[in-house]
Amino acid sequence: MKLLRVGTAGAERPALLDAEGTLRDLSGTVADIDGALLADDAALARVRAAADAGTLPVVDPAGLRVGPPLARIGKVVCIGLNYHDHAAETGAEPPAEPVVFFKAADTVVGPDDTVLVPRGSVKTDWEVELAVVIGRTARYLESHEEALAHVAGYAVAHDVSEREFQIERGGTWDKGKNCETFNPLGPWLVTADEVADPQALGLRLWVNGELKQDGTTAQQIFPVAEVVRYVSQFMTLYPGDVINTGTPAGVALGQPEPKPYLRAGDVVELEIDGLGRQRQELKGA
Repeated sequence: MKLLRVGTAGAERPALLDAEGTLRDLSGTVADIDGALLADDAALARVRAAADAGTLPVVDPAGLRVGPPLARIGKVVCIGLNYHDHAAETGAEPPAEPVVFFKAADTVVGPDDTVLVPRGSVKTDWEVELAVVIGRTARYLESHEEALAHVAGYAVAHDVSEREFQIERGGTWDKGKNCETFNPLGPWLVTADEVADPQALGLRLWVNGELKQDGTTAQQIFPVAEVVRYVSQFMTLYPGDVINTGTPAGVALGQPEPKPYLRAGDVVELEIDGLGRQRQELKGA
């Protein structure tokens, strides 16, 4: 299923994109798309049955904002330097273990919402990423099979980063990762049953119409199953938590000087096979 949330910010309602690409209202079937829904097999079965019956009300998408496909996100766990080609372009050694950092849940915005360039920023960068959405409480998972069984679905994430804040200002990476609007998510939460192999997804990103990133999750140093298993050794993952799994080569940081960092007025578009497409216009904060 392709689950999404539509409407003005803070007042989104649950919806579903059916097999014919028709947008349908889920608000009479479930309260919202969140961790509670993803952990409730009976509720998900009701959604599937309603979708299969074709009786859900049709929604006109014209002029309708698409919000983040997940409400009440608990935490956003991020994996850094997780693609062989991205590590190479930045001159970094591939890590022996996953690099883990966090984004605050309030950085998450809709897939086509405005992204704000922070005040004083000169190195705002782009990163298309596969987001993993957790559907069952995960702690101390032992195998890759067990890890994938705890995944509810997948989405497109844009891990916007300010490289000066992240790398040159001391401390951890968090200052360059948690600026407002720095995690567009969606348009859909695609349930795991529709993603046959999370290691066979193409990821692409354009800036002002120019293709910058064109990679595949096959390049991941730590595949999705290992990321989920690994992270569960250090923290409990709950339904509705999100893991951003890293970005392929092609970011501004990895390009020759003068590096083409983002500015107000730029337009970024990104997509992942089967998971939909995003478009953001950048403005000053």
